[in-house]
Amino acid sequence: MGQLPPSRYFPSAELADETGLVAIGGRLSPDWLLDAYRHGIFPWPCGPDWWPIPWVSLDPRAILEFDRLHISRSLHRTLRKRRFEITADRNFDAVIRACAEAPGRRGATWITPAMIRAYNRLHHLGHAHSLEVWLEGRLVGGIYGVAVGAAFSAESMFHLVSDASKVALVYLVRHLQARGYQLLDVQELSPHLKRMGATAIPRKEFLRRLAEAVIQPVTFGRTLESP
Repeated sequence: MGQLPPSRYFPSAELADETGLVAIGGRLSPDWLLDAYRHGIFPWPCGPDWWPIPWVSLDPRAILEFDRLHISRSLHRTLRKRRFEITADRNFDAVIRACAEAPGRRGATWITPAMIRAYNRLHHLGHAHSLEVWLEGRLVGGIYGVAVGAAFSAESMFHLVSDASKVALVYLVRHLQARGYQLLDVQELSPHLKRMGATAIPRKEFLRRLAEAVIQPVTFGRTLESP
């Protein structure tokens, strides 16, 4: 059975309180962030002025099993039409900023300016990745997250036209599957993710699977497979 080694910066995720809170404070530097993700923990500010940083590990934890991805008939039709161009890591900064500033989100999201800077640093170091959805040269959807070994934690997605974020998620699942990833963490089970096949598992089970995934030498790559 896989077991995570002790964290350099955090108490065990299994010691989180009933809300999932593990710790408060610290830094959004690459070493803190990567240590957190390797131990099932992530930063979750509650707004643009939230400081110091809350670090959480939710119980239950939402994941999306690759073989349980649900694609509706209407989404199948959208995918067959090939109206979107899908790319990987072409414009990470634009994707994370769009996730923070999409209609209805400005000033009401945990993706603060400090978080944007921190995840851009992770991207430049090769640990954070994005998928972009383009329509006639315009960025209309996308998703981004953090990769540690064979585990990928999807952080946020956005859409400006119908189905764009769903298309991004479908391509992400197929890409991770093709590259040999073992675990897709989606953190919290929203109705939208549930409709696409996501499920919630106990944190203990998530941490066991994470321990097995993070030690695998997997690379993200930029060549996408068609779903």
